[in-house]
Amino acid sequence: MNLKDQLIPERLPQHVAIIMDGNGRWARKRGAARIFGHQSGVTPVHDVVEASGELGIKYLTLYAFSTENWGRPADEIENLMLLLVSTIKKETKKLMDNNVRLMTIGDLSKLAETPREELLKLKQLTAANTGLTVILALSYSARSELIQAAKKIIGDAREGKITPEEMNGTIFESYLETAGIPDPELLIRTSGEVRISNFLLYQIAYTELYFTPVFWPDFRKKDYYEALLDFQNRERRFGKTSEQV
Repeated sequence: MNLKDQLIPERLPQHVAIIMDGNGRWARKRGAARIFGHQSGVTPVHDVVEASGELGIKYLTLYAFSTENWGRPADEIENLMLLLVSTIKKETKKLMDNNVRLMTIGDLSKLAETPREELLKLKQLTAANTGLTVILALSYSARSELIQAAKKIIGDAREGKITPEEMNGTIFESYLETAGIPDPELLIRTSGEVRISNFLLYQIAYTELYFTPVFWPDFRKKDYYEALLDFQNRERRFGKTSEQV
């Protein structure tokens, strides 16, 4: 029985988040420029998007570019933005054909005009699609997200729209960029690094973490299925005992 056939639909996560890591190191091992690693990282994006849609997973969040990544060499950032634009143009028809909706989280105002406009156009074009929702985290920082949420709450409190006594988890979550999106049940990080890197810090409170040594450009459907199999074999207790679950 192949890996995909071992998956139990009822035990699959509704939302998977992925830290796509290792492009640069993958390229360096091959004596190539870092951009070659980023270009080669497009294929596994195709794979996980396609596999998620086939399996009925509802949300897929991909950590594509953090606020810290703005500190990288200018030529690498420029090449990444060019790659983003070319990928968007190539994938538009496929996203529409497969009923995929695109969303973003992060500060898009920091992006150059062309990639920002292309992203906004694709988001608008796919907004009514009802299949898999792909959420790109671009120029994203979980700490910044929480700070911005706090600022909005303080502003609303000053205007009398909310009181401290009314604040609860549900209301707080409505101020986050991920408002209306369920928390990820599974977070995958590639390349062997074992850290969160300022990603969805609030949302992953009860998320199962899966770390694989596979570099992102080498990540394929079989690696994705292995992560999903590992997830569905775990017991998620949420603070309870095994007997209570």
